[in-house]
Amino acid sequence: MEVGLMEVKTQIEGFTIRDCTVEDIPVILRFIRELAEYEELGDQVETTEELLEKNLFGEKPCAEVVFGCWENKPVGFAFYFSNFSTLQGKPGLYLEDLYVMPEMRGKGMGKALLQYLARLAIERDCGRFEWVVLTYNKPAIEFYRSIGAKGMDELIINRLTGEALEQLAAAF
Repeated sequence: MEVGLMEVKTQIEGFTIRDCTVEDIPVILRFIRELAEYEELGDQVETTEELLEKNLFGEKPCAEVVFGCWENKPVGFAFYFSNFSTLQGKPGLYLEDLYVMPEMRGKGMGKALLQYLARLAIERDCGRFEWVVLTYNKPAIEFYRSIGAKGMDELIINRLTGEALEQLAAAF
């Protein structure tokens, strides 16, 4: 599997992975909403097509998206960005969202997307490839463990949003 091309073939017959373009924004947003519904977070989706265009394809893109396509039709996506490990002194690849449509699950497409990103991380000389999973998403946790991912139980994710973020910023 070659990495860094607009479209790559996978070991799954009929399944390819391709970079997203600005024309794909409506499908990206649909997949974000479908994933949020699956994770019981649908009421938290605030993103819009305009925000995706600005942040994925604007002056300062801050994330990337690839589609997993079955017979050239998008059936899933991986939404990712670069981070940095001060301990390693290297960039990392952070997977924000991985989604495959329910009717296409169990065919190896999610794993193929992860394999693609792992190769991309190596190509970019990343020291890490990381993501989080909701504690109640047992099928995903089992799948990630089956491919060798390790849980980081010693870490706690901290998050500031909305009013708490504004209050901390205002104190500066």
